[in-house]
Amino acid sequence: MKEVLATDTFDTDSHHPARWWHAVAGNKIQCDLCPRDCQLADGQRGLCFVRKREGDQLVLATYGRSSGFCIDPIEKKPLNHFYPGSPVLSFGTAGCNLACKFCQNWDISKSRDTFRLADNASPEGIAHAAKSSGCKSVAFTYNDPVIFAEYAMDAADACHAEGIATVAVTAGYIHPDPRRAFFSKMDAANVDLKAFTEDFYFKLTASHLAPILETLRYLVHETAVWTEITTLLIPDNNDSDEEIKRLSNWVATQLTPDVPLHFSAFHPDYKMLDTPPTPPATLRRARSIALAEGLRYVYTGNVHDPEGDTTYCPGCKTPLIERDWYRILSYNLTADGRCAKCTHPIAGRFEAFKGAFGRRRIPLTIGR
Repeated sequence: MKEVLATDTFDTDSHHPARWWHAVAGNKIQCDLCPRDCQLADGQRGLCFVRKREGDQLVLATYGRSSGFCIDPIEKKPLNHFYPGSPVLSFGTAGCNLACKFCQNWDISKSRDTFRLADNASPEGIAHAAKSSGCKSVAFTYNDPVIFAEYAMDAADACHAEGIATVAVTAGYIHPDPRRAFFSKMDAANVDLKAFTEDFYFKLTASHLAPILETLRYLVHETAVWTEITTLLIPDNNDSDEEIKRLSNWVATQLTPDVPLHFSAFHPDYKMLDTPPTPPATLRRARSIALAEGLRYVYTGNVHDPEGDTTYCPGCKTPLIERDWYRILSYNLTADGRCAKCTHPIAGRFEAFKGAFGRRRIPLTIGR
């Protein structure tokens, strides 16, 4: 596969001042980015590993450093209603503020060696690379961009200056003040709603459910950020009919029936190697439950399921965007996002369709 090169002479600053912290008793400082509220002595790092106390300040150790860049189809984020078929430049750093036992990017999110991050790039270099590569957007993904918020926000500003949209792929585990600042720079988000019980969040992610629900309410009701949700269904952990029904009903009634919900298949990884993969039938069952609860756009992921990949008109039920994996087979939306048959408006962000990027995955090197 062809490698795309973009030049950037950025000098990595691994001691970039971090925001959202304050001094506390015992000669410590507390990170106020996420609900973990890590209290740090000099030289200590938070659970995310990338936010570190140096002297009397908090720094972000991964500013300007990436675990890699790649051009993907936007549907891979997954975002099915945000400029379908468009290419997105994807990148992440290292670390995470959750501790998911089922993490499927654990080699990145659990990395404890920031010096192994291969690619250096300034915010301006990222924006230039996205524009020169013909990308519609840049996605902060692979690990949670909340923990490298300062870098992501600066990159978002640079992208917007070039007319490039921005996407956050996140678990949404963040405090209100940084939440407002961070998402003010984002045009779209896919939020992982990992389950719908506190027990699951506490035991399998070492976090809590309530802050994620708060983030989703905030995004849908208080911002213009286009929001989609992904739930990874893990056999015998969060895949019961009752839990799927409650989750789907909450999305439909507390958010809006227009929020797309993606049910994705688990495969054994990290600390859950003995858990079996999610059967495709489970995803189809979950999709049927969610549709019955009133959601208009429900998808399946990580399995071959053309019906679960397809966007249907809520009005006349016509297939509007037929997909096979990440390949668009047919597109029947108007430029302003209406059904070409009955003119029913489709929730999302759309423009005149000029063809799809397809299933390609193109590695991108910046600063080498």
